[in-house]
Amino acid sequence: MSSDNYAGRLSEYKNKGICGLPEKNETKRAMDSKIKRLIELIRTSRHTTVLTGAGISTAAGIPDFRGPKGIWTQEEDEKKRMRKDRSQSKKRRLHDSHSIGTTSTKTTSSGDCDKDSSSATTHRDKKGKKDSESKSTIAAECTPSASFETAKPTITHRAITYLSSPEVDKIQYCITQNVDGLHMRSGISRDRHCFLHGCIFTETCDSCQKEYFRDFDIGGVSFKETGRKCDETDCTGLLRDTILDWEDALPEHDWERAQDECEKSDVVLALGTSLRIEPAGSLVTLGKKFVIVNKQDTPYDSSAELVIRANVDDVMLKVMN
Repeated sequence: MSSDNYAGRLSEYKNKGICGLPEKNETKRAMDSKIKRLIELIRTSRHTTVLTGAGISTAAGIPDFRGPKGIWTQEEDEKKRMRKDRSQSKKRRLHDSHSIGTTSTKTTSSGDCDKDSSSATTHRDKKGKKDSESKSTIAAECTPSASFETAKPTITHRAITYLSSPEVDKIQYCITQNVDGLHMRSGISRDRHCFLHGCIFTETCDSCQKEYFRDFDIGGVSFKETGRKCDETDCTGLLRDTILDWEDALPEHDWERAQDECEKSDVVLALGTSLRIEPAGSLVTLGKKFVIVNKQDTPYDSSAELVIRANVDDVMLKVMN
């Protein structure tokens, strides 16, 4: 499964935030200066929380959602193209109809009327079917992406895992909006991170809440039964997927923990996220200070202690070095 397949799994939703904003890059001089400042903020912070988005997984071959070639961006572009094509087609039909009416007179038998009516009805049926299927096919027609099953953790994933290890302890908690499971695959402890929007590899018992992290896509969306049962002794619970649909509430325990960790933070680092999906986006404001590393503008730039317009892996590599 890839991120475009995941996107096609979700229900239709209009308010996906601003898509396709231009990406920016710092000059080398500005980058070096900001990296020094970032390192100092991390070094002096007593409690640091990281909030990650799709931008940290693009180096693994998984496209983001709102970037210039993101899933939602391409979906919007495709919808605009389809609307334009339908509009042009309608204009051509009107023009052709006007031309026929003014240049010749045609006598139509009732049989011809029936045939034309039947043809028009068939056209409408096909058009309706096409429209209803367009949402599910648009995502699949976007830029091909890497399989979630074969994607490997990036430099940023591995850096977060290292910095959050008990031996280093420079990052106390990681909150991700991603469903790709790459944080788990990087080895980060589950008690040091949460996935607010679910994980395609994780299913949960609806009775005892035990989690199972698989090496295959669980399938489903919006907490559907997966067909498997909990293997805990004396538990007869059914396993369900953890993927949120647009209108689903965030998982209560993880959401409360995410807020608590941000409130305790001297610094919240927002890495590879446009901060346009709420309520996750506003988590950064709960910390004393927050830093944004993202190539696109975000709604919280003006309030940030530091904004770095650069590739997240480049930034984290310099921080680690």
